[in-house]
Amino acid sequence: MTVEVSVIATSSLGDRSYLASDGRVGVVVDPQRDIDRVLYLAGSRGVRITHVVETHIHNDYVSGGLQLARLTGADYLVSAADRVDFARKPVTDGDEIAVSDSLRLRVVGTPGHTFHHLSYVLDEATAAGWRPVGVFTGGSLLFGSTGRTDLLGQQHAHDLAGHQHASARRLADLLPDGAQVWPTHGFGSFCSASQSDAPESTIGREKEVNPVLRLATDDFVTQTLAGLDAYPAYYAHMGVANAGGPAPVDLSPVFRADAGQLRTRLAGGEWVVDLRHRKAYAAGHLAGTISLGLDGPMSTWLGWLVDRGTPITLLAQTPEQIADAQRELVRIGIERPAAQATGAAEGWVEDPARLREMHLTDFPALAAARSGNVPAGLPGPDVVLDVRLTNEWRDGHIEGAVHVPLPDLPSRLADLPPGAVWVHCASGYRATAAGSLLANAGRDVVVIDDLFERAAAAGVAMATPR
Repeated sequence: MTVEVSVIATSSLGDRSYLASDGRVGVVVDPQRDIDRVLYLAGSRGVRITHVVETHIHNDYVSGGLQLARLTGADYLVSAADRVDFARKPVTDGDEIAVSDSLRLRVVGTPGHTFHHLSYVLDEATAAGWRPVGVFTGGSLLFGSTGRTDLLGQQHAHDLAGHQHASARRLADLLPDGAQVWPTHGFGSFCSASQSDAPESTIGREKEVNPVLRLATDDFVTQTLAGLDAYPAYYAHMGVANAGGPAPVDLSPVFRADAGQLRTRLAGGEWVVDLRHRKAYAAGHLAGTISLGLDGPMSTWLGWLVDRGTPITLLAQTPEQIADAQRELVRIGIERPAAQATGAAEGWVEDPARLREMHLTDFPALAAARSGNVPAGLPGPDVVLDVRLTNEWRDGHIEGAVHVPLPDLPSRLADLPPGAVWVHCASGYRATAAGSLLANAGRDVVVIDDLFERAAAAGVAMATPR
């Protein structure tokens, strides 16, 4: 039977896991922590999971590999060089793993994203012998990019970038042009040095488009290091959790808080997160809450912004949305929300005066306001705040804007000039989160809910590139 490789996408974190099977037995690669998705897929295909493999000790999410292997009795393949606190089948460069009569894995050492990173070539048996179908590359060779090399510390970034170049070249030399490339990162993940430029790829395509296969080592290292930007603070905890052996997840419903309990939690300094779309948040929200809608990468920004261990309460319109948020949060090691509440915002307050609104506008309104024609009902833009990341700012920004990346905002609120703040990002998602933080600090806020790429055409003056 022909090998089948199914993608299990986790778009909120920009990652992919895989199930490769011959119709009878299967291999799971880099599973996320919520393994019920994997078990459902394997069950629907009638496939027995016999092997679970990790390309590396992940820094961007808590792995479900250990628990999946324990539940299914599968062999758990982890690099022999990685120090872990659990039993696993140690593998190293050159090992061959017989999955079935028709499938095998070949282990290829591909350091770069981490020191002990492995890739796995998937071979299929044919009448003429074994044929390489593709390679699971984890954080090594990605679509048009490679995994970043600074997650183990800036002191290692240069050396690992050199290793990354050599590893990608090794894969390109080892495999035919038609072999599929199946990376774990690169679809929005901060583990990627840049973002994916395609939904699928082959070794041959990567030879044509990927800088790692087109640049000399020194040029690649220089370009890679220059392009690295900040990554989420919670990454510091992921590798430790994965090496220690993650516990099973608990996705059962959490404590339901009433309006009085929500007030108490806010007064106690806990984070109360509104998961609704930003337009709903702007129309009416509980004072003191943070806007991080489920329509965006909620867990990434919440995990980045909140101090580890701070109790988190979730607000949403439906219980299903709370359940979705719980699933997102366990993937980054936030085990259990402290409480939750659902329904309309009016039900989250004892006093209607505790409901707040937020101004939303667009870039044409900013252009008009800066020329003296402030739209009715809005304060003038005393401060234009850009909360995008540093590389985004360097690629182009508004003339006279103040730059504070969203992750830095909680600690730099006092640094902002006085007056009304008009805040923007690339699309409006991060700007709304920033607007909620600013409003909670007592600032007068207008959120620009618009695409930054439209700013110049709307008449907003842009800074001259250096």
